[in-house]
Amino acid sequence: MQSTWQQFSSSFVKRLQEGSFVKITLSAYKGTEALKNVYIKRIKVKDKLMLSFVYRYATKDITKNFSEEEALQQIGSLFDAQQFNILTMFSLEADEELSIGKNGSQRYKRRPASNKELPSLQHDQEKRRKLQLNNQAYLQALGITDDTGKVYKKSQDKYKQINHFIELLSTSLKQLPPTDCIHVADMGSGKGYLTFALYDYLMNHLVRNARVTGVEYRPDMVALCNQLAEQSGFKQLSFVQGSIADYQTEVLDIIIALHACDTATDDAIAKGIKMNAELIVVAPCCHKQIRRAMKQGKAHPVQQPLLKHGLFAERQAEMLTDTMRMLLLNYCGYSTKAVDFVADIHTPKNVLIIAERKQKPSDEDKAAILQSLQGLKAHWGIAEHYLEQFVVESATTNH
Repeated sequence: MQSTWQQFSSSFVKRLQEGSFVKITLSAYKGTEALKNVYIKRIKVKDKLMLSFVYRYATKDITKNFSEEEALQQIGSLFDAQQFNILTMFSLEADEELSIGKNGSQRYKRRPASNKELPSLQHDQEKRRKLQLNNQAYLQALGITDDTGKVYKKSQDKYKQINHFIELLSTSLKQLPPTDCIHVADMGSGKGYLTFALYDYLMNHLVRNARVTGVEYRPDMVALCNQLAEQSGFKQLSFVQGSIADYQTEVLDIIIALHACDTATDDAIAKGIKMNAELIVVAPCCHKQIRRAMKQGKAHPVQQPLLKHGLFAERQAEMLTDTMRMLLLNYCGYSTKAVDFVADIHTPKNVLIIAERKQKPSDEDKAAILQSLQGLKAHWGIAEHYLEQFVVESATTNH
């Protein structure tokens, strides 16, 4: 006579072979870790069928994939060792439960199937995107999707970038204070992928009145983007020719500058501070000013070995530049955070600095910020950060 475990094992193999397997849930955990449940489903990874185990802890999930042969051994180690007292397998044929009673005895129950169809075998199911495709015309015009809304294979990375960008900013955008119209400037907007997406998200998803301007130095890009905006029916989205320094506006709530080279990023930050922008978003590129200052100055002796290696010195210059930018933004009353921003498949991860305008810091806090800034400069032998002079001048003017 088969044991209850043998019954389950035979049924498990059979359900997999006949293709009726849905999932397994392990519950009633009796171990010593903060583990609550284990959920098991069938997935396809690179055309190979696997079993995905999701270990559900109180504060996190851990996922591990096993072959179908390994999976049975893993299930046995979780159940036979009495870590879990209840094992439930769901299939299109039946719901089967294996349980351990208080006296250690095992029971096997079989009930009518509660599932009528099989789940998807996709390993990475597409996430619900923050970007709502309320207007697909611009995605089609930009070459992201076809006329049915399906994303072209060659544009998958660009589409992910657009959604990732909106996802990173969504919380900050939702918290913008009430206003008749949100004025946005995207400096160096290029072909406008993110500019169009931001306009769509503000107007169609958040239902906020917005006027978005893309500022681009290349006239051909400006003409193309204005044409696409008109075709898409985006009446309050426009593109103008110019640079960050040249761009003038009376009202600015959000300023964005992605991959503005070297101190052009500081020019964008300075413009945002001057205009009391609610949100300043930059993805810095080329940290040459601080790199030169580090070479010219005299860093603390303990850092000299690091500076002998060009790659390390370059990365240190990047971190120093952006850390000082964030300190200067804090000094001007902005809360800051740095996150990874994936530009596209050809570009490594970039740092995205998101600064939200908050209450002005107290004199005591400002003094502490300046002390931290001066400490960094002295340690690395840096005379001045490019943005620093503007911030000091701005503070003096507003005092």
